[in-house]
Amino acid sequence: MAKPPAESVPEPARPAGPVPPPVQRSFSSSMRVDAVVSDWRAELAPESSREAQERELYGKAWEAYLEGDYGFGLWCWLEVDRLILALGGSLREANRVLGPGRYLGFSHRKAIAAAVPVEKIYRPRKGDMSTPRPDAILLPTYQALAVYAVRAQQGAPRDKAQYEIALGEYAERRRADPYGRYFESFRVLLEKERDEGAPSSAPG
Repeated sequence: MAKPPAESVPEPARPAGPVPPPVQRSFSSSMRVDAVVSDWRAELAPESSREAQERELYGKAWEAYLEGDYGFGLWCWLEVDRLILALGGSLREANRVLGPGRYLGFSHRKAIAAAVPVEKIYRPRKGDMSTPRPDAILLPTYQALAVYAVRAQQGAPRDKAQYEIALGEYAERRRADPYGRYFESFRVLLEKERDEGAPSSAPG
């Protein structure tokens, strides 16, 4: 008798077109997102391939984001860029692993950045040994810069000043930050959109 074919994890169906940013309904703290993702990770089938596990885990966070929780959108944002770096900078390979239609592109990143509650961003000063509050939002430098860039473009003097300060701090270590390229790309698209006076045509 012929052996049945090995079980494989099917890729999600390809959507009809780009998925727009969802309506924001909540913004989970980084601590809550990490706890939920950790639970999801523990539920992954150990016999599944690493790729299948990556796709399933990201898919759960992606669905939570599409349901309106922008805290999971932040996690997807970082995960996409982490995966691209891990795959040698190949966006094509990252999209293959994530599944069709799940790339978190510029329109999503801008919407998430605009929605981040800046008063909850945890930014410890040098030498500060305090721990973040349970409701805090923890951002890597390149995501924080994107948040400040969007707010600065909205015109508030305080936000512009904060953005300039953050840029100055970033300039000292930009070459050592592998994620810096993603902020640079985000900034270029943001400035292009501003100059053209219309939403960017960049995918996603």
